[in-house]
Amino acid sequence: MSTTRPDNAPQVLLSLCYVDARAAVEFLVNVFGFTEITAVRDDEGKVWHADLSAGDGLVMIGPGMADFGPAPITDPMASASARTFVYVDDVEEHCSRARKAGARIICEPTAQGPNLVYCAADCIGHQRLFGTPIRT
Repeated sequence: MSTTRPDNAPQVLLSLCYVDARAAVEFLVNVFGFTEITAVRDDEGKVWHADLSAGDGLVMIGPGMADFGPAPITDPMASASARTFVYVDDVEEHCSRARKAGARIICEPTAQGPNLVYCAADCIGHQRLFGTPIRT
């Protein structure tokens, strides 16, 4: 398997589909603190593809493409089959900021293995785990 990739992108990254990818980008940036790296928008501002970063991680966002199979979830209360894990500097502060910004907190910060972790849903129900290593 070739490991050649653009701009030193991670070899494995997540691609998520949303009915309204523009709203998803805004939510992920404003609520969870992701950084928009690139975005392809049409004349009306609809996002067709966006790359967001969190530290050295990368997430691709788009509306889904029937030719490739993925489609956005339309039921925000549907159970998750996958979640994204993101390391943050202070999980409790991050959780508090996300709650105030409107995120649905699924699980409060709690010790899980070597990390203090909380789980939150984004604007359409994709789950994110945010964690900070427990220092002893």
